[in-house]
Amino acid sequence: MAAQHDSSGLQTLAKAALGQALARATLYGFVMHSKPDYRMGWAQELLCRELDAFLEAVRAKASPRLMIAMPPRHGKSELASRRFPAYCFGRFPDCSIIGASYGADLSSRMNRDIQRIMESQAYQELFPRTRLSGKSSRPAQGGTCLRKADIFEILDHAGSYRSSGVGGGITGMGMDIGIIDDPFKDRAAADSQSVRKAVWDWYTSTFYTRLAPGGGILLIQTRWHPDDLAGRLLEAGRRGEGDLWRVASFPALAEEDEDQRRAGEALHPDRYSKEELLRIKRALGTRDWEALYQQRPAPDSGTIFRREWLRRYSPAELPKRFDKLLISWDMAFKDGDTADFVVGQVWGKAASRLYLLDQLRGRMGFTATLEAFATLAAQWPEALEKLVEDKANGPAVIDSLKARIPGIIPIRPEGSKLARAHAVSPLFEAGNVYIPAPGLNDWVADYEAELSSFPSCTHDDQVDATTQALRRLQRKSPMRINPKILR
Repeated sequence: MAAQHDSSGLQTLAKAALGQALARATLYGFVMHSKPDYRMGWAQELLCRELDAFLEAVRAKASPRLMIAMPPRHGKSELASRRFPAYCFGRFPDCSIIGASYGADLSSRMNRDIQRIMESQAYQELFPRTRLSGKSSRPAQGGTCLRKADIFEILDHAGSYRSSGVGGGITGMGMDIGIIDDPFKDRAAADSQSVRKAVWDWYTSTFYTRLAPGGGILLIQTRWHPDDLAGRLLEAGRRGEGDLWRVASFPALAEEDEDQRRAGEALHPDRYSKEELLRIKRALGTRDWEALYQQRPAPDSGTIFRREWLRRYSPAELPKRFDKLLISWDMAFKDGDTADFVVGQVWGKAASRLYLLDQLRGRMGFTATLEAFATLAAQWPEALEKLVEDKANGPAVIDSLKARIPGIIPIRPEGSKLARAHAVSPLFEAGNVYIPAPGLNDWVADYEAELSSFPSCTHDDQVDATTQALRRLQRKSPMRINPKILR
């Protein structure tokens, strides 16, 4: 029994030693050792690996640039702005870090949080040579070692951490690592062109100039606007006028199948279930949801289709008769590819007004697409024309259905997507296009979001179906069709 007890004790000690070794070598291990109650999911674990690689690149003086976009309340600041700096000092106590946020108060709170982590018993067990000054600790060589709410230094080492609000002065300080966590306070600040310019000017003229050769910059941002700091940095990189950034972006709901989850699944169900995320989406509205949770910011007005141009109708306001009804289909998918959407829209014309009456949209295989096509045609028998874009699986759909569903017309797209969108945008600007009022259909919010963010949107299937329908409704002569399909 004594031998068995000794063996069990040795196993416990060995396990603890392995845990400490992992905590000293990886951010994941450090977080789980120093904060056992942290809710770690696959996305947070992946983020830890990204930050480990970032730190190694800084040590190699490789000038890394890492941008993190993750929904609110998913633990990104705890990992990247609190635990990561403390971990850096544990491994490399001569490292210099500057951390900034939209306000000095917030950045000072981050500073104090880092100090508390570094003073904890768990931290000192891992990194006993990384210490802060205090009543019982003084520099071995005499002198002073700073420790305030906005700056602290590592005892007997060259390392330091300085916190600042965006726009604050950090002259006289250098940094091996620069961390910016949320440079904009809220929507109002991000929508302000003058605030965006002030943030950019501070970044380029003050923050960036503090970076040591080979140093790294880490940007943790809630995306608010296409022209926010992250947007400007990415655009400058694309134009060859700035740094190239590695982007770790995590949408709250997957928009396509990923290695770790299927399309439509939540990022971290233990924190927010899919149902809870959908509730948040309804409460926030489309624009804020797309920006904050899906990492796809859009201006308040689209570049081609502006939100203020949209007219909305209630059922009581619909015309009693329409001059014409048609169904427009976008079949932009390939066999076995579940990332693309199939869209069918019902449009009606009454005098100069054009009404979007119904829509089916989903990721569908070929058989499901045929069923959806037949269902929409049966629900709207007055829509004699069924437009199908003559690409991808469009011809196969036509061949399968033309013998039993009348009025199927193959459409050959003319010009680019942008050209087709610009061709019908005057109809929106003139107030001729009407869509259902909010709450009438659950697909309206997504439709409006895609329309207003085009051409920057991830998917444009709804836009394609719309431009196809409106061009058909406005043309007096038949659109060009593929004669091979009719033979």
